[in-house]
Amino acid sequence: MDELQNNIQPVIWLSAIAVFAGLFGHFVILRLFTKIAGRTENKFDESFLKHCSRPLLWLAVLLIYRWLLPIIPSRSYIEKITQLLSILFIIVTSWLLIKVIYVLEDYVFSKFDVDVKDNLKARKVRTQLGVLKRIAVVIVIILAVGTMLMNFEKVRQLGSTILASAGIIGIIVGIAAQRTIGTLIAGIQIAMTQPIRIDDVVIVESEWGRIEEITLTYVVVKIWDMRRLIVPITYFIEKPFQNWTRTSADILGTVFVYVDHTVPVEEIRKQLQEILQKSELWDGKVCILQVTNTTEKTVELRALTSAPDASTAWNLRCHIREKLVEFIRTNYPDTLPKTRVLFEKPLETK
Repeated sequence: MDELQNNIQPVIWLSAIAVFAGLFGHFVILRLFTKIAGRTENKFDESFLKHCSRPLLWLAVLLIYRWLLPIIPSRSYIEKITQLLSILFIIVTSWLLIKVIYVLEDYVFSKFDVDVKDNLKARKVRTQLGVLKRIAVVIVIILAVGTMLMNFEKVRQLGSTILASAGIIGIIVGIAAQRTIGTLIAGIQIAMTQPIRIDDVVIVESEWGRIEEITLTYVVVKIWDMRRLIVPITYFIEKPFQNWTRTSADILGTVFVYVDHTVPVEEIRKQLQEILQKSELWDGKVCILQVTNTTEKTVELRALTSAPDASTAWNLRCHIREKLVEFIRTNYPDTLPKTRVLFEKPLETK
């Protein structure tokens, strides 16, 4: 019992020293980096401190512990602690690598802002980076788990057996995970070819919305009424859909007005131009009024206008419809749609 206690005490004291030294060094370095980050306008410093400070703290503790490890008198304890330190070092290093990926994501996001008017390039980069980040995180985790398992002798002895049966296992896993693998490949394909991007305006399942999130397995569409439509990522590979912002956000909007045959079309056309010139929603590109159809009762007028994006186009269409109806009702009330009935005087009989 005394021998065990004598061997355990150095381990406890060494752990306390390593943690204290790591915390002290972390505190000093963190204060220094915080002051430097406060003096610069670069967001990279703040992101690095936010994500990597804790992994670096525990990495420093492990390195200090490993450096002081030879002072432990018991050889058996050193071997066991060394193996444990190796596993912890792999975990902390993987943690740090994942956080570095997040730092790179923040840095790229700061360079490509999607809140600006012309954000096509930013949406391209963010879409690719979002998918590639998830792939990189998965790869780091897989490599970390594999490296930790290789620290155990029994696992290494099973290596030859596993390699011998890898062909059979690969076939079984391939059949069982066919759909999953297909989904992952579809996610990579979406990231590379980009039929959709973050913040794209799409029509999916007859719903109008914007692409809010793209993962390796599904896509989140934020619908106009704040609902979320969750769609498998394979949907955008296998089925047709509308993307209103594939190359640009510009879009044409139509407004239909039904009036009587006696309407002065040229006056309505002039009024449309006046409405658009006074509106901040119009981008100044397209302004057309045409008679697109006639029936025995009404004339169909179609106003065709342009707008910088779909949301603006919707508001502009509502505005035009309201103003045209008001103009016709005020200035040409007789040209509103009407039903004509002809009363003939009956023939007089002798």
